[in-house]
Amino acid sequence: MAIIERPSSEVAVAGGATVGVKPSEALGVFKRPAASTSWRDWIVTVDHKKLGIMYGVAAFFFFIVGGLEAVLIRLQLIAPDGKVLNADQYNQMFTMHATTMVFLFVMPMAAAFANYFVPLQIGARDVAFPRINAFGFWCFLFGGIFLNTSWFLGGAADGGWFMYAPNSSTLFSPSHGIDFWSMGLQITGIASLTGAINLIVTILNMRAPGMKMMRMPIFTWMVLVVQFLLLFAIPVITVALFLLTFQRSFDATFFDVASGADPLLWQHLFWIFGHPEVYILILPSFGIVSEILPVFSKKPLFGYPIVAMSGAAIGFVGWGVWAHHMFASGLGPVSVTVFSLATMAIAVPTGVKIVNWVMTMWGGKLSFTVPMLFSIALVVQFTIGGLSGVTHAVAPSDTQQTDTYYIVAHFHYVLFGGAIFGLFAGFYYWWPKMFRKQLSESLGRWNFWLMVIGMNMTFGPMHMLGLQGQPRRMAVWTEARAGEGFFNLGFWNRISSIGSLVLSLGVLLFIINIVYTHKSKKVAIAPLDPWDGRTLEWMTDSPPKEHNFDSIPTINNLDEFFHRKYAQDATTHEITQVATAEEVLAEMNAHPDEHIHMPSRSYWPILLALALPVIGYGLIYNRVILAVGVAMIVLTMFGWAMEPSTAADDDFDPPAPGDGGGHTKELAPLG
Repeated sequence: MAIIERPSSEVAVAGGATVGVKPSEALGVFKRPAASTSWRDWIVTVDHKKLGIMYGVAAFFFFIVGGLEAVLIRLQLIAPDGKVLNADQYNQMFTMHATTMVFLFVMPMAAAFANYFVPLQIGARDVAFPRINAFGFWCFLFGGIFLNTSWFLGGAADGGWFMYAPNSSTLFSPSHGIDFWSMGLQITGIASLTGAINLIVTILNMRAPGMKMMRMPIFTWMVLVVQFLLLFAIPVITVALFLLTFQRSFDATFFDVASGADPLLWQHLFWIFGHPEVYILILPSFGIVSEILPVFSKKPLFGYPIVAMSGAAIGFVGWGVWAHHMFASGLGPVSVTVFSLATMAIAVPTGVKIVNWVMTMWGGKLSFTVPMLFSIALVVQFTIGGLSGVTHAVAPSDTQQTDTYYIVAHFHYVLFGGAIFGLFAGFYYWWPKMFRKQLSESLGRWNFWLMVIGMNMTFGPMHMLGLQGQPRRMAVWTEARAGEGFFNLGFWNRISSIGSLVLSLGVLLFIINIVYTHKSKKVAIAPLDPWDGRTLEWMTDSPPKEHNFDSIPTINNLDEFFHRKYAQDATTHEITQVATAEEVLAEMNAHPDEHIHMPSRSYWPILLALALPVIGYGLIYNRVILAVGVAMIVLTMFGWAMEPSTAADDDFDPPAPGDGGGHTKELAPLG
């Protein structure tokens, strides 16, 4: 653990004399040596901000992979008797598309924002367990890579992302694709579980002085709810995956009807995880939008306590609705009635949030920046998805809609129009904080409109396809059976497929925007507070220092940063600016903390995570490889346990007079 000492206001010089040091110079001691950009520093880092960026880059890569899989699915269906994919390839493609988007993009991208901004928003220097945080990232990355190597080793999983038994047995899927799927998700599940514990402890125990629970930013609130959902949901899917792995690898009979087992056991285990998973995916985006709308409406969030508590209510009620995914399985009238009512009930706290967002904008001085546009689009598109979702609470209607494209339309309006639009709002909102440059607004608007138009072209027609009875996993359609007129399946399939290309073009423009922003010399460095932010992450440098804050702030208000910049006249209630962001930061840095303790870098997290896919390959192919993986686990855990708490190469030396920063000793890396 590196220790940074607070400088004296006077510094000794030769001969024992002392000279005064200006506050700005004194603060130089808190500027750790300029971070190297070598690959080694990223591999051994435990800095929550670097890990957040790494989560984001890896997740966006998988987003591109999942997007390409989706485009291939739609190209297959753009014309009758499609020949782009055969039936087996199509099954693999829709399985891996859904798996990639859910487990390898939306979840880890939300983790990217949580890792980077939660410590900043609560006034902490890092997460509670930095090395476990690094271990979680490497588990996610290696699990995702392990899962996708199945494409090159005999074929990917082909049973749908829900992997219903008995279709997931070796009888119906003899290749190793489902083995890769079950083990890969267990590895990524370790990342989710360790991350959940880490963030819960961080939020509950590491908030700045004065930051009560009801002064936390809404994004942090939603992250906290999500972590509790993960804490209890991941073990359920882990049990299911464990049983599936044993059935396929060791001839167990957990879901084998011939042996007296019940395949519905898998459905119950999967959906007890699967429906809370919907809120795991969407709540972080709700938090992002709840941060953005007040900033660009020039108003505080309407009904802050209600928004926070409704998020918690969604998390709680979400555990009681899983069987609405199983209405067609013959549960019986009592179970169907109970889960129908629960599904209707969960619409209430969700609808409350929509009302709060609308009322936040109502009467505000709206600025239609790109983050604001994506946030408003989330409110609109998620509302459409929510309304179609309520129809699934009505069991007779749901039974007719099950396994049709109507279901596909519903959950894409929720997850793309909701979760992904919220993440894109976060990209544009927090980009200048992370990278010092503001993404182009003009390119961003093109990016926004192409994505909105493309999304509605892609998923809107699926409502029509579903109501006309097109199955959601149909690899081909024929012109002769497409129907006529407005309800022609061919017409709506073509519109949907063209929409996927428009949507892809929008994502491509986002990538171009990133490259342009960081390569062009015409793009200036963004101001410290480009949006006139309200929350604590804007009360730091851009990007923040390794230790985040020179002094941990004391919190006296919700939206603490806003209240340090503005004051309200007690008589007229007029709000006037009393300080700039730079002045607020300078005032806070003028009284730095006595000691700053930062965690040391470590190789052990990546080495321990690397052992997990080795075990996976061993279970599939060779028990010798399995033994090697187990040996790696034992050795790396021992090495991690024996690693000293203070790394010699991170010792921090005070600066010489007039020197702008400290010096590190170049010693061998720890471990």
